[in-house]
Amino acid sequence: MVGCVQVKELKTDGKGTILEGFHPSATSAIQYIFQLPIKDQMRIKESMASCALSGNKYAEICYETYRRMTNGEPVSDRYALGLAWFIKEMEETR
Repeated sequence: MVGCVQVKELKTDGKGTILEGFHPSATSAIQYIFQLPIKDQMRIKESMASCALSGNKYAEICYETYRRMTNGEPVSDRYALGLAWFIKEMEETR
């Protein structure tokens, strides 16, 4: 369990192809998101919601991913990684 997210054990074919479970970097991405102070998480959530309402599809996807993660709903590793990069870019340009 990372944050509110249940992480499945990684299973590969022995040649580097993931058959089941999260990509190892996705665990770090989730940890990055949930280690942010709660006030920053709320500010980011509000920013994503505002951008999503104005038609930004990327923000819409990231907002929904964040909502699902905080509610303990399943998310794919790709979406977790995308959300972490989105947040990192927001924080760097702030």
